[in-house]
Amino acid sequence: MSAGPLMEFKNVDVFYGQIHALKRVSLHIDEGETVSLIGANGAGKSTLLMSIFGQPRAASGQILYRGADISKKSAHYVASNGIAQSPEGRRVFPDMTVEENLLMGTIPIGMKHADEDKQRMFELFPRLQERRNQRAMTMSGGEQQMLAIARALMSRPKLLLLDEPSLGLAPIVVKQIFATLRELAKSGMTIFLVEQNANHALKLSDRAYVMVTGEIRMTGTGSELLGNEEVRNAYLGGH
Repeated sequence: MSAGPLMEFKNVDVFYGQIHALKRVSLHIDEGETVSLIGANGAGKSTLLMSIFGQPRAASGQILYRGADISKKSAHYVASNGIAQSPEGRRVFPDMTVEENLLMGTIPIGMKHADEDKQRMFELFPRLQERRNQRAMTMSGGEQQMLAIARALMSRPKLLLLDEPSLGLAPIVVKQIFATLRELAKSGMTIFLVEQNANHALKLSDRAYVMVTGEIRMTGTGSELLGNEEVRNAYLGGH
């Protein structure tokens, strides 16, 4: 384990064809922290998360994980080394049951802890236990989001990446999801959260970054940014 941050972006540039999607992005996530990245739709937040898995690859700069540059590594290598993502839009396996979806999360580490971890997921998300034999496609959006997060946790990650976990969900479900994330954060899990719902994200986070058109424009603690007038006007409807 390096003495530095668990993950660090150093002057990372990413392109989609001619489009300069990330511009010299630098940020870091320390072990045990919850860090969020907020910004408008299309700011480049999801691109940043996907670049960790090399899709798309960083054109320049470094993505360091435990001090080693992973920017040229395969997605399988990244997943096998303790980074798991709950992707935007949930992307559960629709024809598989809840239980089968959870087992898919063990692919990077094997089945050794599968039964024990499955029980832990059912404690964390009691709704999944009720639905354990149900096909994922028949569940509500909120239940699918819980399943996507639980599936990511089945690989026992050192770093959990969450891409827009509140997207398209009813406010009451968003509250439930964030209550569970708070529990995970309290347990010491390192979380990197990309989220349009700045209010929920900043309340959960130790620190946060604000991204505007592919650039980091602002950083601070969650409470500092919650109280920042510019952030409030742009992302919190002025409240």
